[in-house]
Amino acid sequence: MSEQSFCYKYPHPSVTADCVIFGFDGVSIKVLLIQRGIEPFKGKWAFPGGFMKISETAEECAKRELEEETGLKNASVEQFYTFSDVNRDPRERVITVAHYALVRLSEVKGGDDASSACWFSMAEVPSLAFDHDRILRMAVNRLKERICFEPIGFELLPEEFDYDPELTERQTPILTARRVSSDGKVCIEGYSNGAIKVFSIQERNSIRTLIMEEDSFITK
Repeated sequence: MSEQSFCYKYPHPSVTADCVIFGFDGVSIKVLLIQRGIEPFKGKWAFPGGFMKISETAEECAKRELEEETGLKNASVEQFYTFSDVNRDPRERVITVAHYALVRLSEVKGGDDASSACWFSMAEVPSLAFDHDRILRMAVNRLKERICFEPIGFELLPEEFDYDPELTERQTPILTARRVSSDGKVCIEGYSNGAIKVFSIQERNSIRTLIMEEDSFITK
């Protein structure tokens, strides 16, 4: 059967995917930005992202652009909003599907359309290109909503932690299953991909405190 091509009389907007990546270094939370190497907004800071190929999903596009522009691989990004203001991009009608993730801080390097990539503290985020200031504000709000109720940010978590006997399932709805190993360590399992996931109680509480404190997330 021969391939068919379809043409429509209706104009089609372009679609991009952008990534808001929060990084935890054990003390503070930072956000990953790239310096644009091309117009529009050449030299301005923005989130990693780019145009979606016809053969990929929005999530595949987000992960590809993130790796190409920063070198960061295998981040578990999640969609949180679609930005569709008519004039958000000066080039053409562009809709972006925004993703976010919470990861352990790691080395990054600019590539592809990005002349540089760097982690910024939340208090030092510069004015961003396009509507990325708005995207950042919404990503911060979504992270605050999610951190208390759902398991996110597994990339930044250690392999094992000491069991706290005061911890209960009622106090930690983030847990779905629990078992104690022979050496007194605890593992958590039962998440959507079936993999065992474990985390430090102290570290998780530290992350939660940082995210929920307004002074830790100063945005424009």
